[in-house]
Amino acid sequence: MATTATPYGLIPVNRIDGMPYAGATSQFLIDPAGEATNLFYGQVVIIGADGYIALSTATGADLTTNNLGGDSVGAIGVFVGCSYINAQGQQMYGQYYPSGTTGVVTAYVVTDPNVTFQAQLDGSTTQAALGANTFFAAVQSTSTGSTRTGNSNSALDATVQTAAAAFKIIGFASPVSDAYPDVLVKFNPGAHAFTNAVGI
Repeated sequence: MATTATPYGLIPVNRIDGMPYAGATSQFLIDPAGEATNLFYGQVVIIGADGYIALSTATGADLTTNNLGGDSVGAIGVFVGCSYINAQGQQMYGQYYPSGTTGVVTAYVVTDPNVTFQAQLDGSTTQAALGANTFFAAVQSTSTGSTRTGNSNSALDATVQTAAAAFKIIGFASPVSDAYPDVLVKFNPGAHAFTNAVGI
């Protein structure tokens, strides 16, 4: 039972058609000069104007000015790790990207807009939340995660809405009576770059 707030970002669990999530990811580059924020497992990322992967700094509370990718663009997906060459010339695989890491850094991103993700709400809800929309309870940042585990600690907002927002609640992963229920969500059309006709 989720009786305490222990959010963990977005974890891929399956597809919206019920098929298992097979672990497929797409590979993108992070700015070789170094990105100014940590990227944690389970955080939503975007393709920046420079063509590199960056952290989404919007909550997704709407699909226009507060869309996950900025003004109406949409996010590219969910970050699930990276690989890079460290200062000793060793190939490193990390659960998170440490801010300022330079060189050729490959980000692994779940880009399929049909993947279902598990996340925790930041408060209580009711069965009526099923089918409603939600978004991040707070803006993702370089500190919304753990450098020890590499995992995000972002939660979704328990104050759901019918208006357009980043995610739709399509199921519950813990009892809805929990103080901080775990929910199943998917990207709404327009919140994901693959279902959005707007270019960067």
